[in-house]
Amino acid sequence: MEQQLYELPEGWEWPSLAEQTLTTTNIKPSASPEQQFTYIDISSIDRNRKEIVDPKLIVGADAPSRAKKEVIGNDVLFATTRPNLRNIAIFSGDIESPVASTGFCVLRASESIDYRYLFRFLTTDFLQDQIAPYIAGAQYPAVTDKNLKRTLIPLPPLDEQKCIVARLDALFTRIDTAITHLQQTLELSKALFASVLDEVFSPEKNKGKLVSLNQIATVARGKSKHRPRNDKTLFHGDYPFIQTGDVRNAEKHITAYSTTYNEKGLAQSRLWPKGTICLTIAANIGEVAILGMDACFPDSVVGISSDHESNDYIYYFLTTLQRHLDSKATMAAQKNINLRVLSDIEMPLPDLNEQNRIVTYLDALSERTRALEATTQEKLNDLTTLKASLLDAAFKGQL
Repeated sequence: MEQQLYELPEGWEWPSLAEQTLTTTNIKPSASPEQQFTYIDISSIDRNRKEIVDPKLIVGADAPSRAKKEVIGNDVLFATTRPNLRNIAIFSGDIESPVASTGFCVLRASESIDYRYLFRFLTTDFLQDQIAPYIAGAQYPAVTDKNLKRTLIPLPPLDEQKCIVARLDALFTRIDTAITHLQQTLELSKALFASVLDEVFSPEKNKGKLVSLNQIATVARGKSKHRPRNDKTLFHGDYPFIQTGDVRNAEKHITAYSTTYNEKGLAQSRLWPKGTICLTIAANIGEVAILGMDACFPDSVVGISSDHESNDYIYYFLTTLQRHLDSKATMAAQKNINLRVLSDIEMPLPDLNEQNRIVTYLDALSERTRALEATTQEKLNDLTTLKASLLDAAFKGQL
């Protein structure tokens, strides 16, 4: 921590955050049981925009035990739990009776550091590198306030800090505008493809051609008597074992998986043939993909297959049902779909030639949509990288 990682411009220094921030205090909302407070916890931070967007109104009597930290205008809140997520924001001071969670380190700038310069520094990869050795905890990795404040900050004179902040603000405003437009492109692309699916499978358009799913296809739950974490002797063999996450992560065909069954695992399960449609009925309800290989899967996944109709056509129809299925889920220990509900779903069924024509059209449209989304995501990644590069240059005096 004491090592200076790079040479600073003339007039810059390497103080610690502790040396550049003021002592803050805790408050006790429960001491004022009838007073209303505005509680800022980690979920109140939009980590992409780095803003406080959803604080919660509470009365002192109902304040959670973590609601303790006093905040005032221009304080910078840094979430010390899972710090790699960079839940960081400036408190503007426009909220009445604020109180922050102990999950934050509240950093109050001294007279020698601009609070906006401090905020920008806290978002850098350089800071993440410095606190990495002090992060502890497997399930909830965190850094203490004390160790965060040990971080060294490259600090120019105050006037230069303000100039750097102004340049970063101007550049980031333009970049954030571009990011917003690209995100809108992604959302529009997904919405357009969804609207095409809705049009193709519209009940109004296909009136008189509806059949129930179990009339045209075999619908059966997967089979696995043991949960993976309970019997490790079933695994590490030659038979792919598909789980709900594998279905969710597939674009259309399942080609990747993280777990396999051995002969013992296969003996208490079932091997479904390549081309079977997989639909999740628990956890992430309504996710759909087609097996790209023979595979086993648990009873949280349903296998659907037809000998006479196009499985690809059925697949595209099932992708339109996620919201419908989620609303039909039963509330037990875990939400799930009753197999009868799934089997009785009605779908439009044109002749096989028309099914194949629709599949060809949707495949081509899906491929173009994915290509557009991949290109857009690449541009978003480039802009995120650009922001990191600008921050790096700014805190080396090179902006």
